[in-house]
Amino acid sequence: MQQRRFTTLAFFRGAFAYNARNLLSGHTRFSRWLTSVLIIIVGVSSAHANAEAVGKSNLPDNKPILQSVIEQARKSAQESYVADDHGLDDQLKNMDYQAYKAIHFKPEQALWKDDSPYNIQFFHPGFLYDEPVTVNIVERDNSTRLLPFDANMFRYEKKAKEVRGLTDEKSGYAGFRVHYPLNKNDYKDEFAVFQGASYFRLIGKDQVYGISARGLAIDTAMPEGEEFPRFTEFWLIKPSSAESLTIYARLESPSVAGAYAFTLYPGKSTKADVKAWLFARQDIDKLGIAPFTSMFLYGENTEQRHDDYRPEVHDSDGVLMITEAGEQIWRPLTNPSRLQITALSDTAPQAFGMLQRDGSFNSYLDAEANYHARPGLWVKPKAGFGKGKLEVVEIPTDAEIHDNIVAYWVPEKGLKEGQSRYFSYGLRTVDKEPKLYDKAVVTRTRQGVSHLPGFESSEEQTVRRFVVDFTLPRGFSLDTDEIDLILNASRGTVQQARIFKVNGNSEMRATFLLMPDSQKTVDMRLFLNHQDKQISEVWNYVYQPE
Repeated sequence: MQQRRFTTLAFFRGAFAYNARNLLSGHTRFSRWLTSVLIIIVGVSSAHANAEAVGKSNLPDNKPILQSVIEQARKSAQESYVADDHGLDDQLKNMDYQAYKAIHFKPEQALWKDDSPYNIQFFHPGFLYDEPVTVNIVERDNSTRLLPFDANMFRYEKKAKEVRGLTDEKSGYAGFRVHYPLNKNDYKDEFAVFQGASYFRLIGKDQVYGISARGLAIDTAMPEGEEFPRFTEFWLIKPSSAESLTIYARLESPSVAGAYAFTLYPGKSTKADVKAWLFARQDIDKLGIAPFTSMFLYGENTEQRHDDYRPEVHDSDGVLMITEAGEQIWRPLTNPSRLQITALSDTAPQAFGMLQRDGSFNSYLDAEANYHARPGLWVKPKAGFGKGKLEVVEIPTDAEIHDNIVAYWVPEKGLKEGQSRYFSYGLRTVDKEPKLYDKAVVTRTRQGVSHLPGFESSEEQTVRRFVVDFTLPRGFSLDTDEIDLILNASRGTVQQARIFKVNGNSEMRATFLLMPDSQKTVDMRLFLNHQDKQISEVWNYVYQPE
């Protein structure tokens, strides 16, 4: 069984996944997979919210270093993109995973080790990380210095001894991780990591790494292939208190240059305020804002059982969006047999995220990967999130080492050469769910073949039984005969839909039979009503008949 308890190994999975997906999206099979794409349009408002260009209203005041970072991005966008490998030796670029993981940072070399609640540890360049980043240190008096690469910060063991001495001061770092006394006052836990393209990860108290965030996604799941912007330079601001840590970053790709400001607040739920100033050097058709990358191999809703002692294997189990109108839509994740792209459209979403709603150890029985302790990520838009859609990409996979789930917000309009865009949002880790509402919420989704007389599956017709359980809020006293089950399904017929209370009357079960019209994807939408008032979140499910 694959173990992923260590940061380097976890990021190996993420880095491999984004490279593999980039190759996959240009593969000849991709055009065939696109025939299965389904776009779900829900919650669209008639109002229009305009995108926000970079300007006086969103440029920082009294922050000269951040102002400089933004100006660098603006000027860079007017020039051709040039990748910078810092002159990294080919032997470092071509080293294998076993050699790379034998390079260890020395904790005693950590930045701010003795004079701050935070300390920073760095990653060695090489392997998949062949375009290192530049790191700058900003002192409390705003003085700035470049942090040169120092091989003495690292231990080179086993196969890694072959690459010792191949670096110099200009080699740069693959990224860094941030430590803080998150779980115990006398030990600084790792709670944030920036490594690989624009990937970063956050965890809160008692959580373990799973889902990743990204700074930006461009043309994800497009036939011509995805473009992966990279953070190329960081400014680490020495904190003046334990409350927060601020990091600035420069982002580059062939199509865009950008400046980012992250303010991290470690805690039970680790929070990040994210601001981004983007400048287009080429036309961009599809921007992915606040992207998530995760893994779903199988779960309680999976049609085919896996030969594994673990009942479920996934970093995340669903996507949740709260629309501008306040409708809550829960979209369980799947591991489809063919590429699947769905979208939830809205004018100005209140919030959205990708969650690990099932936080029970008994659901996974995995004492090494600890899937029950993997957090979700929850986004609260602040600026720039006008009319658009939350797009979810699900890629078939047969192994848990590959991230196969991607989600991001896509503004209605792309970005043209010479244009700019500003985005601001809050990001935080959550256990199970963000608990922002008092409606009945989906707690599990199950399905199976029907064996009922008159509705049995056959070679000519597949009949599926779906069971959707809602957890009821405190004080819920309605009887089932007072509740209406609202259910719609595309490309199929629904029979025997009914609801009843289960689990000591603490849950409401909705169940029905689905008879697909064909092998085409079926989109379903289900919720509970009382006197024309929605009393549950919306269960939105996409089923691919085998």
